[in-house]
Amino acid sequence: MSEVRTFRLPDVGEGLTEAEILSWHVKPGDAVTVNQTIVEIETAKAAVELPCPFAGVVAEVFVSEGEVVEVGTPILSISTDAPAPAGDVGPAPAGDTATTAAPAAPAEPAAEPAPAAAAAPAAAAPAAREAVLVGYGVKQTATPVRRARVLSRDPHGTTAPEAGPPGEAVKPVRHGGLEVGRHAEEVLSRRSVVLAKPPVRRLAKDLDVDLAVVAPTGPGGVITRDDVQRAAGGRGAAAASARAGGALGGPRPASGERETRTPVKGVVALMAEAMVSSAFTAPHVTEWVEVDVTRTLELVDRLKARPELEGTRVSPLLLVAAGLIRAVRRNPGINAVWDAEAREIVTKHYVNLGIAAATPRGLVVPNVKDADQLDLVGLARALHDLVETAKSGRTSVADMSGGTITITNVGVFGVDGGTPIINPGESAILAVGRAVAKPWVHEGEVRVRQIMQLTLSFDHRLVDGALGSTVLADVARFLEDPAVDLALG
Repeated sequence: MSEVRTFRLPDVGEGLTEAEILSWHVKPGDAVTVNQTIVEIETAKAAVELPCPFAGVVAEVFVSEGEVVEVGTPILSISTDAPAPAGDVGPAPAGDTATTAAPAAPAEPAAEPAPAAAAAPAAAAPAAREAVLVGYGVKQTATPVRRARVLSRDPHGTTAPEAGPPGEAVKPVRHGGLEVGRHAEEVLSRRSVVLAKPPVRRLAKDLDVDLAVVAPTGPGGVITRDDVQRAAGGRGAAAASARAGGALGGPRPASGERETRTPVKGVVALMAEAMVSSAFTAPHVTEWVEVDVTRTLELVDRLKARPELEGTRVSPLLLVAAGLIRAVRRNPGINAVWDAEAREIVTKHYVNLGIAAATPRGLVVPNVKDADQLDLVGLARALHDLVETAKSGRTSVADMSGGTITITNVGVFGVDGGTPIINPGESAILAVGRAVAKPWVHEGEVRVRQIMQLTLSFDHRLVDGALGSTVLADVARFLEDPAVDLALG
């Protein structure tokens, strides 16, 4: 007899309460090993790959791709060869478990019999140590109690039956002329594991393309954007034709809908809550200055030719970051936070530099840890890696935690400036606009120079106008001739 163990959605960090199932890497009948990636999820902060905590064979998948489930929800069961201690992996309500005895062959699983322990009084069952997954401590579990479960509707419209009393056979479900006995068997036996990155999945959703029927051409069977667009067929061509002429606003959605409702979840929901909290908690003051960055842009061009920076993206953002770090070290009061509960100002003696990045998942603000301890080459590489990781949707929760001050580069969108909202847990944010050729008085003569607007928002509870102005002026002074401060030729 093998042991069927249930894997529950864990809290992958900072008390997150729910996550979306992005893609399954396994299906019923697959053999899995300890630490093998079994599913990719998206939390409010990052896309995360979850490892399997034990070895065995996948018995059942409870949740479909695209569903949002709460932490503690059973998402997978695995039939293990060796008996395991009672309990599930992942948090569960008191008295709730799904550890059961089941036949060894998982290909045609029957209804789960009631756990043997359930027949005995709860008080007689000894407490057992629950298996541990990263993010959870070891806790004592009570006697397993069977809970009926109604399986959700699958993407093809078939509803699985409720679990009946212990020992009662589950009635088969008819779908497409076939009778199947379990929800996950019916769905996943017809659908292979779909490999596609989050931006590609979003494109497929926008074009109403079922990824399960798309032929992949990417390496390792990964579905690419081109694959999705080919599968969309005439819809993509019709949209391109409409964009070439006709109505000023371009084509409407192919569905003809006049409105579209998009669920607010994940990164978008978290950012919305954070911005509201920041805007109505910290009294914002915003100041701005225009600066001649002609020499900054010239230095950027010289840095791009440095052999030690080959393969590393070098942009004006690098020198803006260097200038802000130097200003923070000279004026540590800007690198602080207001602790309302303790009625204290907490000054940070390190700089975790946040960079606001627009990604397919929404706006995220990962940060470079201890950026003040890096030289210019190290900072360039750290910023390059941070941006690439964010764009691929792989930024970890740790990378987005613990920031002390942030830069948002609105210039990449062709914008001169703005009034940024402070990232929660910090006291200042610097917005960087585009560089624009303008007439400017330089060395006593009017010349065409590259001018950039810098905007600093700060928390007026702990940063007064003098400190905020000093920091902004320091950054501007640095960017007028960064090579002098950096001692670069």
